[in-house]
Amino acid sequence: MEQPIRILIVEDNVIIADDMQSMLEEIGYEIVDNVIVYEQAVEVLKNKEVDLVLIDIILASDKTGIDLGKHIRENYSIPFIFVTSNSDRATVENAKTVKPNGYLVKPFEQQDLYTSIEIALSNFTEIKKNGEKDEEEDDKLMSNKVLKDSIFVKKQHLYYRIQFGDIKFIKADNVYLEVNTVDKKFLVRSPLKDYLEKLPQHKFYRAHKSYIVNVDHIDAINSRDILINDTLIPISKEFKEFIISAMNS
Repeated sequence: MEQPIRILIVEDNVIIADDMQSMLEEIGYEIVDNVIVYEQAVEVLKNKEVDLVLIDIILASDKTGIDLGKHIRENYSIPFIFVTSNSDRATVENAKTVKPNGYLVKPFEQQDLYTSIEIALSNFTEIKKNGEKDEEEDDKLMSNKVLKDSIFVKKQHLYYRIQFGDIKFIKADNVYLEVNTVDKKFLVRSPLKDYLEKLPQHKFYRAHKSYIVNVDHIDAINSRDILINDTLIPISKEFKEFIISAMNS
């Protein structure tokens, strides 16, 4: 049985959001969630499978739909459509900077919504297919490639070279790892155990079931946590004993 398209609605007007959900479900789409602010949308994207996002530009939060579009572009390979009452030149120009896959102006009919979604999905799939062969070759060559003093990490369509010494800690977050460096964060799809094997064993240790830390970046420690910059990281009993032993040696 074919899986229905899974859609996330991000709309701060509850009445409009409910109307959109009814329209979409009547057509046969699956609504993953219906949220009103940027932060809720980020959580849904992190924890659920989403095929397409419908985003109001003005949200009930400091961050806008354009901020959310940027977040999606930087971290996920899924299409999104702006659904908004604003069609003035300034708003459209601002929206264009994050390259939405569609722009639907309110008010609209069910058929308008259906057409926008299907065209966005079709165009996105075609572009993705055309780029897949090249990306597969790049992935074979570069993905998580380890050099003597660094590792390559993919972000969007670029591979960033990260010096081992710049990695502060790595946090497991569902199917992704959050690689925290001195100035950036990267999302990597990998088991924590496999990633640890790519790092220098004398510098990086699994401090907790969900964390790898670079011991050179530890600022403080107590019986339960270590501090790296302003981040408190829980530690296992074995890791605490290892650190204390290392400090006393």
